[in-house]
Amino acid sequence: MRIAALGDVMLDVIVRLAEPLAPGGDVRAETRTTTGGQAANVAAWAAQLGADARCIAKRGDDPTGELLARELAARGVELVGPVTAGATGVVVSVVGADGDRALASDRGVATELAPEELDPGWLECDVLHLSGYALLREPVSDAALLAARLAHARGARVSVDVAAWTELRAFGPVRFRELLDTVGPDVLFATEAEWEILGGAYLTAPAGVIKRGARGITVISDDARLELSPVAADVVDTTGAGDAFAAGFLLGGSLEESARRGLQAAARCIAQVGALP
Repeated sequence: MRIAALGDVMLDVIVRLAEPLAPGGDVRAETRTTTGGQAANVAAWAAQLGADARCIAKRGDDPTGELLARELAARGVELVGPVTAGATGVVVSVVGADGDRALASDRGVATELAPEELDPGWLECDVLHLSGYALLREPVSDAALLAARLAHARGARVSVDVAAWTELRAFGPVRFRELLDTVGPDVLFATEAEWEILGGAYLTAPAGVIKRGARGITVISDDARLELSPVAADVVDTTGAGDAFAAGFLLGGSLEESARRGLQAAARCIAQVGALP
């Protein structure tokens, strides 16, 4: 099984607050830096779960980009994509006492990936996973659409994670649904908030997964609907849980097998600090 993920590779700065932020004040926190970005996270979890994994992303020629490339290589992920003058992206994840996180993202040069920079050989895979963030800005959205066409033409399944509801709301749900219709994903991942913004019952894929946090997931297909509870875990940091779930789900099997494997990966993810396995 080869899984390719297209989108971002970014530096994750994870800030675990000991108490809520105080405007004008200073609070204690535990801070860690690691590799992140939706595409990189999915690829890293796929590799850890036994797949051949490739991350397709544009990164800067700065020390951050070099550091992230080394870390992904050490985790068995093939990182491909152009390296260009500019800054590699950074995302700050502020984690509260309950483990829930809020993100502040600077995507750096990742959004500049252009269709002509894609190598068709990168799309030789069983599954292509598209970060929803890659559909929200140009020219990377054009590169994502081309990658989906190339992957489908080679017989691969294509999945899309809708990405943050805040970005989706600003972009416009109608425009995003039109992009999804163009991609033609086989699997669509979304949180409850994202699903509702897209139109609730709207489903543009043979399989859809609604992520409900502590209430588990709902998996919907043309002929089945599954409601599954999460795997029990001590919640330390929810950063990357959805990406871990997607990697587990995409390894294949029946809908239930895929979903349970994804839930197990997500439980492992939230029990630690950071998005990588």
